[in-house]
Amino acid sequence: MTRVRWACGLIFAMAVSGASVPAAEWGSIEGQFVADGKIEVPVVFKKGDVTVKDGAVCAVADMPDETLVVNPANNGVANVFIFLRKAPADIHPGAKAVPTEKLTFDQAGCRYLPHGMVVRVGQPVNCISSDGASHNVHTNPVANSAENFIVQPNDKVGKSLTFKLVDSLPVKVTCDIHPWMSSYWLATDHPYAAITDADGKFKIENLPAGEHTFRVWHERQGYLNREYKVQVAAGKTTTLAVEKVPATKLAKK
Repeated sequence: MTRVRWACGLIFAMAVSGASVPAAEWGSIEGQFVADGKIEVPVVFKKGDVTVKDGAVCAVADMPDETLVVNPANNGVANVFIFLRKAPADIHPGAKAVPTEKLTFDQAGCRYLPHGMVVRVGQPVNCISSDGASHNVHTNPVANSAENFIVQPNDKVGKSLTFKLVDSLPVKVTCDIHPWMSSYWLATDHPYAAITDADGKFKIENLPAGEHTFRVWHERQGYLNREYKVQVAAGKTTTLAVEKVPATKLAKK
């Protein structure tokens, strides 16, 4: 009974003094998504194709089809989004605040760079161009207001935009001038989201310990998994089992 009274008194004293009561313990997860077989993805057009608009800028090399990027060395699937649908009750103190630094969204070789981004609500995205041709940035959100503006050739100053609301799915960004160009941005109000890299790998840090249910999404097929359940262990990084995605499913647009 004495210990109980002491603990209650300590919590009360911390609350009165303004000190924070210890929150959840934290842990990280890492994983990988791979195709379960080889996938051949044809290029959009070949180098020197005279039918391509702004060919002197856009057709200086083969243009890959970025709707599906698979590493031939390990079948890792890039640009898979893994995210919590809603913010958890506890968010790590070091990740609560919206980042103030601008994310850079470039246009180079008539491709959007990066092809996928996680954007916190209120975080600025600066749209620039490294190309000698004009492009436009046309967002297609559900919850947020759409944006559509021209980015002039070699504009390194750029134009910034922000999302004011959460969008439940990644937002498609397109160039109406060069229709093969696309990117996807996930607008979220928490830090617990990631995109797989060139090897199909991802890492999400400082999650509250316990079970979490993520959503897994890819532009070719939408949801790959609506209930990707993971167990987060306090004080460590948990390596999840490799997730195999049916190649036949990814191969279909």
